[in-house]
Amino acid sequence: MSTDAIDLLIEDHRKIRGLFKEFQDAGSDANRKGQLVSQILEALTMHTYIENECMYPETRRLLPDLDEAVLESYEEHHVADVLGFELAMMSPSDEHFEAKTMVLIEAVTHHIQEEEQEWFPKVRAGVAPEQLQDLGARLAELKKKAPRKPTAPRALKKAMDAVRA
Repeated sequence: MSTDAIDLLIEDHRKIRGLFKEFQDAGSDANRKGQLVSQILEALTMHTYIENECMYPETRRLLPDLDEAVLESYEEHHVADVLGFELAMMSPSDEHFEAKTMVLIEAVTHHIQEEEQEWFPKVRAGVAPEQLQDLGARLAELKKKAPRKPTAPRALKKAMDAVRA
């Protein structure tokens, strides 16, 4: 399996989009939707954590021209973190649960499209393949230790750091 950083992140995106589709196809089954939201939140919490802790700082260091795009991505993650925290505290029977999940899906889908279509190609063009392999290995290791729930202390700290920044 490749440890290319961009390949690893795109694989995460693929899994997350698959969970989004399952949620949208779940109809009125609140229990199933609740299970899917738990899976979505776990995947997003780990993914945003490794990007914020490793991919984004390294991209800013290696490609300063992408600084503005990376800063926007940090803010998009912050929005996803806040929505994720709120969803983690809600019951699937709450009247706002589905609507809040759809807002999360729309925001994250937009974010994924921007990364994959706009700045991942620039990273691939501007960073040596060996560096992307090394970065991918670091992302994979960090993912093993990443928080799994938006309510976990390290996930909350990341969200609060974004407020103070």
